[in-house]
Amino acid sequence: MEAIMATRFGGPDVLEPVELPTPEPAAGQLRVAVAFAGAGWLDTLIRRGDGPAAFPVHPPYVPGGAVAGTVTAVGPGVAEDWLGARVVTRAPGGGYADTVLADAGFTFRVPDGLALPRALAVLDDGSTAAALLEKTPVSRGDNVLVVPGVGGLGSLLVQLARAEGAAVIAAVRGPEKVALAEELGVRAVDYANADWTGQVPGPDVVFDGVGGPLGAAALALLRDGGRFSGYGMSSGAQTALTAADRRRLTVTDMSQLPEFWPDTPRRVRQVLAETAAGRLTPVVGRIYPLREAAVAHEDIERRQVTGKILLRTGAADS
Repeated sequence: MEAIMATRFGGPDVLEPVELPTPEPAAGQLRVAVAFAGAGWLDTLIRRGDGPAAFPVHPPYVPGGAVAGTVTAVGPGVAEDWLGARVVTRAPGGGYADTVLADAGFTFRVPDGLALPRALAVLDDGSTAAALLEKTPVSRGDNVLVVPGVGGLGSLLVQLARAEGAAVIAAVRGPEKVALAEELGVRAVDYANADWTGQVPGPDVVFDGVGGPLGAAALALLRDGGRFSGYGMSSGAQTALTAADRRRLTVTDMSQLPEFWPDTPRRVRQVLAETAAGRLTPVVGRIYPLREAAVAHEDIERRQVTGKILLRTGAADS
């Protein structure tokens, strides 16, 4: 089978195509012929050796995890009606491959009529967006700021918050992303402009997936009694929170993320159904051939692509 291996920590050039033995599923597992694999900012952090402690990885390893494809084999104890099913799942051994093994208990059938790239785009990001809103609920009349507002996760988060009746502002960079946010039905501010914070009325809620100086600027906008939800650090650092911030605000930081995992299957089914029904629109930014994983990582780090980035294997063309 074809896979991408990170041979060491470093730049995108450490990602190399390799041939590996095709695996056989053990008890409780199924084998998936991968059509599409997800690639994201977290993958680049781990590849550089800067990944969060919750994701302990040591080279050599196959990056990624989220995949979409077709079940081709099942292990002992797994119902044979999985064979031939279109699914999304996570591969514990890494997702940048044309064949993976997955736990049948964390594999989800893709609804009829829903394209695999769109289903994959909501597997992780959609379920996380739903979890963030369960942990920090919003309601009609709330002013909500999402930073960033049109990434793979942010674009789903702004839609879900808007569906709850909140007035949502997406913080984005560049006119193309401003236009995309408006297509999703929310107002946008371009944080490339020095005065962007002056365009945001004191929000009731901030969802921050960037951290660093941008996250700090968003945090400072919150009115007293507001809610801050930190879920990412694409800047390379979490937003710094002081004791004063925690006194005047309700704060939830990245420690919330592991709490989401036990209930993830329910949320995955929820967002797959919402997407299939047309009530949730994932933004797929670009799809690269699997062998161009290094190029995909370069573009992620340069912020060259808006929306979810996917890798395509030969199975997608068959």
